[in-house]
Amino acid sequence: MQGESHASAARDVPGRERLAERFEEHRGQLQAVAYRMLGSLAEAEDAVQEAWLRLDRSGADGVDNLGAWLTTVTGRICLDHLRSRTARREQPMTEGFDSFVPDPVLRALPPTDPEQEALHTDSVGIALLVVLETLEPAERLAFVLHDMFAVPFDAIAPVVERSPAATRQLAARARRRVRDATPATEPDLGRQRRVVEAFLAASRAGDFEALVSVLHPDVVLRADAGALAEGIAASKVVRGARKVATGAFHFRHLAGLARVVLVNGAVGTVAVSEGRPRSVTCVTVADGLVTGLYILSDPERLARLDLSALDA
Repeated sequence: MQGESHASAARDVPGRERLAERFEEHRGQLQAVAYRMLGSLAEAEDAVQEAWLRLDRSGADGVDNLGAWLTTVTGRICLDHLRSRTARREQPMTEGFDSFVPDPVLRALPPTDPEQEALHTDSVGIALLVVLETLEPAERLAFVLHDMFAVPFDAIAPVVERSPAATRQLAARARRRVRDATPATEPDLGRQRRVVEAFLAASRAGDFEALVSVLHPDVVLRADAGALAEGIAASKVVRGARKVATGAFHFRHLAGLARVVLVNGAVGTVAVSEGRPRSVTCVTVADGLVTGLYILSDPERLARLDLSALDA
């Protein structure tokens, strides 16, 4: 009997390898789903790996559309994770979210053809991820799967344990909140870059008035929990051009190390010292002015960032 079991396992190896190949065909989309759901690259990778383990255990027999099945399974895994994350919070979800900065995805700025960035479907703005963090887990799932990945409500409903009509309402409510809270953004990377470089030049020069002039009067600066210990960390959010300009002087030493890069598909900066990232700043630009700054400088999270794409 034992010999038969080993023989059976051996015969299953080609089938498992083919199943793994089919899974890899969908890995990119699953990673995109999980990242939008969780805002963490490491947690997204864990969720995708869990989706593979579930497929490996159950097999694909009876699955007509493997991509749709895996997307739904990944969504369910992320939903469970979000609910667990929410249950562990001592504060309400929206309290303190202003200082949340998701894991950024960094790439080199294209030298000659920035409009080609539109071809990268994996880009999702940091500002949008911050807004998604304020949604209830079921709202986030309904919005991400339906609005971003065109998963029908009939497929989402069992995951959130609601009727298709109620699931549609979840997505509609999330859509309104996303629309109302996500800042307008300049779509042209060239214009974004000019504004970001002007901001950096003023910061490096210590020119307060030049710094104020490139900031929108209602600019908002958000930093992660340990981002700026000198003066800003005590506040979860800083609003207004002069206050943000004053705060910028606390990290002007990083401006000297900063390099202009793409942060989640938009122009931002990464400050690197001795081969290690010291901070990443996502910048939102509208009407020729900086409207938002999202600063990540948590050493542990920065140490996990992949900088290899900056040298591509």
